[in-house]
Amino acid sequence: MQRKKVRIEGIVQGVGFRPFVYQLACACSVAGWVCNDSRGVLIEAEGSAEALGSFLRRVQNEYPPLASITRFESLDIATAGETGFAIRSSDSGRQKTAQVSPDTYVCPDCLSELFDPADRRYGYPFINCTNCGPRYSIVTGIPYDRPQTTMSAFLMCSECLAEYHNPASRRFHAQPNACPVCGPRLSLRNSVGQTVSELDPLQGAVDLLKQGSIVAVKGLGGYHLAVDASNDEAVAELRRRKARDEKPFALMTSDLTAAKRFVEISEAEQRLLEGVERPIVLLRKKNGHGLSPLVAPRNRYLGVMLPYTPLHYLLLQNHFEALVMTSANLSDEPIAFEDDDARQRLSGIADSFLSHDRDIFTRTDDSIARVMAGGPLLLRRSRGYVPRGVSLHAPQPPVLAVGAELKNTVCLTLEDRAFLSQHIGDLKNLEVYESLARTVDHLQTLFEVTPGIIAHDLHPDYYSTRFAEGREGVRLVAVQHHHAHLASCMAEHRLEGEVLGLIFDGIGYGSDGKIWGGEFLAGGYGGCRRLGHFAYAPMPGGDAATREPFRMALSYLWRAFGAQMPELPVITEIPEKERALYLKMLEKGLNSPLTSSCGRLFDAVAALVGLRSRVSYEGQAALELEMAIEGEVEEEYPVELADEKGMVIFEPSPLIRAVAEDVLGGVPAGVISGRFHNTMVRMMAEVAGRMRSETGLDRVVLSGGVFQNRYLTEKGVRLLQAEGFDVFTHSLVPPNDGGLALGQAVVAGFAT
Repeated sequence: MQRKKVRIEGIVQGVGFRPFVYQLACACSVAGWVCNDSRGVLIEAEGSAEALGSFLRRVQNEYPPLASITRFESLDIATAGETGFAIRSSDSGRQKTAQVSPDTYVCPDCLSELFDPADRRYGYPFINCTNCGPRYSIVTGIPYDRPQTTMSAFLMCSECLAEYHNPASRRFHAQPNACPVCGPRLSLRNSVGQTVSELDPLQGAVDLLKQGSIVAVKGLGGYHLAVDASNDEAVAELRRRKARDEKPFALMTSDLTAAKRFVEISEAEQRLLEGVERPIVLLRKKNGHGLSPLVAPRNRYLGVMLPYTPLHYLLLQNHFEALVMTSANLSDEPIAFEDDDARQRLSGIADSFLSHDRDIFTRTDDSIARVMAGGPLLLRRSRGYVPRGVSLHAPQPPVLAVGAELKNTVCLTLEDRAFLSQHIGDLKNLEVYESLARTVDHLQTLFEVTPGIIAHDLHPDYYSTRFAEGREGVRLVAVQHHHAHLASCMAEHRLEGEVLGLIFDGIGYGSDGKIWGGEFLAGGYGGCRRLGHFAYAPMPGGDAATREPFRMALSYLWRAFGAQMPELPVITEIPEKERALYLKMLEKGLNSPLTSSCGRLFDAVAALVGLRSRVSYEGQAALELEMAIEGEVEEEYPVELADEKGMVIFEPSPLIRAVAEDVLGGVPAGVISGRFHNTMVRMMAEVAGRMRSETGLDRVVLSGGVFQNRYLTEKGVRLLQAEGFDVFTHSLVPPNDGGLALGQAVVAGFAT
């Protein structure tokens, strides 16, 4: 007889791990016990060498679908002579390092019960079990037990309690376990809080949606604003009230069959769409899809997700082709998740509120993903993925990284794991700033750690930087924006040593005080060298140039042609007095900070070809430039690389002159866009070749928001690989600023 003490860490709480261990121990004739503690799951198991060996192998390889093991340690201990196996109550007496599971979609077993008239939970919108349901959004502390969730307000009835205590039940220690007798309930109220339908709130909401109303629907991590996606008037009214002129809306449809009626879905996209995380997936529109064109204007893709709560299934089943399901907020505000706040902030948007009395503790937006280069790419890492840890190449001291200004997330490291927060948003107002502070406090509470190191962006005026500077008793580490991008991609792939970095994004504060964004770097976690960049161009009006791409078009034309610039439509449309003012700003350098931004070059070309002179959301011009590409375009424009004080400089003037010539020659915008993208790909390969010659490095990471562009990334990866480079791109961490905090955290951790 032997006895072993087994320590298991990872996502092993609230996912049916203990009953799995119990049932496996009984099947293998192993005695002992299992419990949750603040680090994960602890097992003591006793039996013959053969039985114990089989038991441990199966624990490592057959664990429940929502579980994830990151550490498995086994230690020989003295036998105790036990004859049975037990599930013990949780031990919360140690440092809290257990990983909480993300919120997950409703599993097939629960779905079957949901639509079974003979089941006691038939039609119950809060059905769940150990394999599915709310987790992170309702957790207030760990170990993950019911008293430390927002379900603590609901006392289980005798039948639910029996399931909860039965190791053979699928609901054994399912913390959100409930039924119509004892659990949360729906309510439907109008915009002033009056009850609309007492008998059947769900049917009342369906009727309102069919009539064209806007309904705020409470989900796992916050409220959605829902309208019938085939109703033009309803979608237009939602845009008007939400102050969201053109940015695409997300859709929710009942199942894969329904989705295939209006979008094309590859095998890889289907796996992503049907995964337990249930992200919004960007999928190519079909012609004649039948949905309102106002859902995603001037975009070839629709953001589609499948239902992930029983309430969503009940709303959609046999009622709608698809519903718009967009975050419930005004533009630039965080998603509403608290009931009173939602009714107040959304009173001018939503006609009614389909809500319930299970509180959300942590707001969590939907994740957004697409398939790129044959694999998944997260563009927004939030519900379904958070708070899964990212495995680091080595342990490091605890670090809190507070991200950047746009697409803010924060990151907390603990030993060899990094925990990225859910999407917080753009730090443009007090509400988002308070959400940042609340998220930091929640992560530190969950893991019972207060890091002595805080990493932040180099920009002194970012709200995240000010947040870091406001924390007392900590050491601050400022990390340059594009170094953080490089380190983020390295950390995701657990790379060590030094790499080359092509970091293309919008704007980031440079170490020379200028605005960077098209960077050629070499380095690693300990530091990086700037080997080159896009040639600096002035931004007339500063930040206004990001909102009005015609300004960047004028800037690049002025750089390429001087005062004798051609009379392109984008120029002639500017009133003469304004044009004279902008030209004076460019000539004198007045309120025209210099930038090497790749994103601003994309903006300029989008304006030059007549696609977008002004934008209503960040990245719109570059997105529409990519969407304009039609068919196969093989031609390229000239690539000019200069040497300036030992740095390689990409000079876009020859490219701009060629674009201008094509515009004057009547070449279609889609062809010009294809040629421009091909030029950028060629430039990437030539720059990487020069950097390899200088450094001897042949690993390249691609990071920054521009690499959300599928055409550029896929074609760039293929060409770089053909040139003999090992190329690394993002997948589970966004290439945009949503992944920046991870890079900040590992740079600061490496420096200690």
